[in-house]
Amino acid sequence: MSANRPAGWGMGALPRIVRGVGSYLYDAAGKRYLDGSGGPAAFSLGHAHPEVNAAIAAQLAKVACGYRYLFTSEPLEELTSLMLSLAGSEYGHIVFSGSGSEAVESALKVALQYWDARGMPAKRRFIARERSYHGNTLGALSVSGFQERRRPFEGSLLPVSFVSAANAYRPLRGLSGAALVRALAEELEEKIRSLGADQVAGFIFEPVVGAAGGAVPAPEGYAQAVRAVCARHQLLVIADEVMCGSGRCGSWRALEHDRVVPDILAVGKGLAGGYVPLAATIVTQELGNTIRDAHGAFLTGHTYSGHTTACAAGLAVQRIVQRDKLLARVRERGEVLKWELKSALERFAVVGDVRGRGYLIGIEFVRERATREPLPAARAFSQALGKRAFEDGLIVYPCSGNVAGAAGDTLLVAPPYNASDSELAELIEKLTRAIERTPAGG
Repeated sequence: MSANRPAGWGMGALPRIVRGVGSYLYDAAGKRYLDGSGGPAAFSLGHAHPEVNAAIAAQLAKVACGYRYLFTSEPLEELTSLMLSLAGSEYGHIVFSGSGSEAVESALKVALQYWDARGMPAKRRFIARERSYHGNTLGALSVSGFQERRRPFEGSLLPVSFVSAANAYRPLRGLSGAALVRALAEELEEKIRSLGADQVAGFIFEPVVGAAGGAVPAPEGYAQAVRAVCARHQLLVIADEVMCGSGRCGSWRALEHDRVVPDILAVGKGLAGGYVPLAATIVTQELGNTIRDAHGAFLTGHTYSGHTTACAAGLAVQRIVQRDKLLARVRERGEVLKWELKSALERFAVVGDVRGRGYLIGIEFVRERATREPLPAARAFSQALGKRAFEDGLIVYPCSGNVAGAAGDTLLVAPPYNASDSELAELIEKLTRAIERTPAGG
């Protein structure tokens, strides 16, 4: 039945997947697909990595899952220790979950619990950014500035205030550089003042916006500027690194690039590489200790929090990433890949921008490169391009609505960290051919 279910971007009946090997997937008809986006930027080590599969099988042979609130386990303890060492000495607590949405939901709850523990329960409200996506649970969706995904649920979402996206390609008031950063920080400060700092729990943002914007890194200096604003007004900084973290941008924390330590950090996707669902909310020592002293424990968690086999998968993935020096590979090769994409696609007038960080690269398509006018929304160019690429055996991640919530077409390239140079060359060649074959007219 699932083979006949229509895809979300007009692909018709879905092919049935039967196996994966490295950067490739194969359907029941024997067709091979190069996974150029790691699915939804999740498959950090590709598919069927023998060491990860062996770690999962070994754990299943012992026990699939020990309920987190009755037992601890070796995979849970070792993964916790490894993640805290990778995140940095400021962090001391982790709440595990099964998806990025749950990790963000837990981040919001931890923030609220912290202020309650501090005797400041009025701090209930959150500020987020336009053109952001934080997940599909009601809380995570509430802090998402993603019109298309919010619309059916309006009226049941939390009251959240939004400030402008931090997008140098489509900047606030046409500003650039330091002037843009200053204006965005001032806008956040004004929003806090208008709401009353005693009412606001925190500010949540993606260091590199994924699906909602098409791999948009904030301008240099932005993260430090908003961090300073939040510190002045006693707001927690929550970084959603579900898509851009766990090494996707070439450092384990995406905000390492910006030299900023958030109070709460949500990670997922690449954490266990898609082998078993796993995500986590990482909390600083100070926040976690304050909550433990007042309440005894974090008041968030799920049946499968710290799932034993999921932790074994995550531990295997993270150990391989460290052993094989894949963060350096992503950081260095990602800059080359971005340059190669720019060079290969420059001849297409429809390509307006190629941007991103590490192996999270976005391509924005426009009607006019000089004016950055978006393509007609009715044309659904990115979806048509994604379908064409898929037909040609390339998986990429099409996105839309990044301009005023309706128009705008982008595409994400997010290959596995261990993709070979020949596979990356194949990605560029197949994407170039797909653009050639996808009409952009209105």
